[in-house]
Amino acid sequence: MIVKKNFNPLKILAYIWQAMLFSGVLSTAIFVVYDVLGFKVVAVPFTIVGVLGTALAIFLGFRNSSSYGRWWEARQIWGNIVNSSRIFARLVFTFTDSHQHQENYQKERSEAFKQSLIYKQIAWVHALRLHLRQQNNWEVLKPFLSNEEFAEIKHRQNKPNYLQKMMGQQIYEAMGNGTLGGFDSFQMEGQLAALANYQGACERIKNTPMPRQYHFFTRVFLYVFLLFIPFGLMAPLAKMGIAFMVIPVTIIIAFVFAAIERTGAVNEDPFENRIQDVPLTALCNTIEIDLRETLNEAKLPQKLEPEQGYLF
Repeated sequence: MIVKKNFNPLKILAYIWQAMLFSGVLSTAIFVVYDVLGFKVVAVPFTIVGVLGTALAIFLGFRNSSSYGRWWEARQIWGNIVNSSRIFARLVFTFTDSHQHQENYQKERSEAFKQSLIYKQIAWVHALRLHLRQQNNWEVLKPFLSNEEFAEIKHRQNKPNYLQKMMGQQIYEAMGNGTLGGFDSFQMEGQLAALANYQGACERIKNTPMPRQYHFFTRVFLYVFLLFIPFGLMAPLAKMGIAFMVIPVTIIIAFVFAAIERTGAVNEDPFENRIQDVPLTALCNTIEIDLRETLNEAKLPQKLEPEQGYLF
């Protein structure tokens, strides 16, 4: 996620240099043909450019609005994951401790249960992050799982989903041995169900792209618009005695429209580990700190801070 206010011009050009190069070469050629060689026939009415610009603006507006909607929905989902993770950890802690008065209460067993289940929740958020980004550094889960649990989950296709299965089994084992009791599992299962729904929502965004026709035709309309700009600007600028300005003006217009188009394109997929995506690593770091603090651990991970204006 970009948190700085000013952008590096070179990074912007990396996204839109093709459109600017196309406009620069084309406008230079039109200027030479019109003003140097005298072929005035290449000029077209500016009305054509206006109509094309209107069509392009409609597609850009819809595409950018929809793209931002996907990005914002993804951020809201992960905000809910943060909240549900905190609630789940609190329920594990308070429900387990609430049975201290029972005859079969064993402090060592209860403390191990709390740490194991809360650690699995930390492992789950990290696993979901890696799952969505299609990364394979699963070793980050090792500190939160036993060797047997890590070996069991290592070759599973959907590791976050399998982790939830393990968590559910552990809850009902705790119900059986007296670590939990009564209706404790109902509320804990409710939070697991909420987390499963959030995972499904993330997978829906990940696996369902924006309708490809909007992506394709927006690009087509952009380049058709850029194609006609110098033809439409040539005659009006020549009448003002500044025909040469068709080159910089065309390039500036290309910069504006191409930047708008690319802004929508890069926001379509918020889970690709790019600088403009939802900062999953930072959110997982926040959850890990909060949940380990719930266990009263003193040695906590360092909070991730933006690097050069980017938060990952």
